[in-house]
Amino acid sequence: MSSSYHRQPLTIDEEGLLMPALLPNTAPQRVLAACNFVYTLGSGLYLTAGVLYFTQAVHLPAGRVGLGLGVAGIVALAVGVAAGHLADRRGARGVYATTLAVQALATAGFLWADSFWLFVLAVGVVAGGKAAGQAARSPLIRHYGGDRPQAFRAYLRAVTNVGISLGALAAGWVVHVGTVPAYRLLVVGNAVAFAASAAVLLRLPPVKPVATTGGPRWTALRDGPYLLLAALDGVMGIQFKVLTVAIPLWLVAATAAPHLLVSGIMLVNTVIVVVFQVRAGRGVDSPAAGGSAYRRAGAAFLVSCSLISLAAGVPAWAAATLLMTAMVIHTIGELWHAAAGFEVSYSLAPPHATGQYLGVFGLGAGVAEALGPGLLIALCIGWGRPGWYVVGALFVLTGMAAPPAVRWAQSRSPGRAPAPAPPENASDNAPIPSTVA
Repeated sequence: MSSSYHRQPLTIDEEGLLMPALLPNTAPQRVLAACNFVYTLGSGLYLTAGVLYFTQAVHLPAGRVGLGLGVAGIVALAVGVAAGHLADRRGARGVYATTLAVQALATAGFLWADSFWLFVLAVGVVAGGKAAGQAARSPLIRHYGGDRPQAFRAYLRAVTNVGISLGALAAGWVVHVGTVPAYRLLVVGNAVAFAASAAVLLRLPPVKPVATTGGPRWTALRDGPYLLLAALDGVMGIQFKVLTVAIPLWLVAATAAPHLLVSGIMLVNTVIVVVFQVRAGRGVDSPAAGGSAYRRAGAAFLVSCSLISLAAGVPAWAAATLLMTAMVIHTIGELWHAAAGFEVSYSLAPPHATGQYLGVFGLGAGVAEALGPGLLIALCIGWGRPGWYVVGALFVLTGMAAPPAVRWAQSRSPGRAPAPAPPENASDNAPIPSTVA
């Protein structure tokens, strides 16, 4: 762990087997962490039950919801790179705060989205604001993240999941109650959290724009290897939609598991991420290690998808056991996937164009937003059990393609000599975290 953090008296384990009680050492880092925490209190509500809001409260068909979320993902593709470039040139804090305010207003618009096209408009603006915000936040993380911003980014993800877990608790009550007023309260809570996070961010000192080094304006869009990595990360990023789209719909429509388990699954996921994300990133300290982590993640997702498929047609206790086991394995893959993305995206991005490059890397997330919901609903919900196997195969093939793509990116990136290849299977034999606080 870099010197940007200090250890608190409640630290349990010097080796990090349990979640260390760490706080950022600098005031700007604490502001960014607080902004993340507040933001994700609302995100936990929406990630856990947002799809169910539109299907159960607004009564839109699941297929139309998937189509609308796909359109929203296309919108996100269009704005991320531009917002990152604007943050590099005009100042990241103001751009990021603006995106949070836009998301707050658009989320509140869900209350009036009682038709398909109003739904598409609202989720499109939210998805665009989210993609723009992620790109605009990247220069702030790089500037205030210390010697290794990837480590601070992993820390922020752990904090993020604390907020998501608390939001998921409230969302579980909403799903359990299942009334329209309860679902509307979920939307209001999400919008308020976005607005509050923008207010917290204003306490962050502004970051001066980085001077350009000359050359083409849109260098990231000319970097073929980096674009390939962004695409692979995007395909792998569909795994996030397994958690927030496919599993809730599968659980409700195809299994006998109790509906309250939707919240429990989210809690298992977030607790493991909180405990282990920083630790999972410690060994992923080079682009080559990132490629290996992608490969391990793909294998984990294949196993979890196979177990999820088996939850249909069995007694409630067996379905619940299969789903919870699958979620633990899925989350281990998620830890590796996230650590790989943090390392590759920052290591191969030049400092003067962090926002632009991370905006390009966010195109992958936009692909997942655009294609993921519809693809998962069509395969996993529409086709059923065989569709889960197809999705798992997609993940494992993507993971296998990542290491050669990383080597190509290192060989083609000016000033970034390729790192030596890791010993055969060295990363693959790393121990899997097994202790949860």
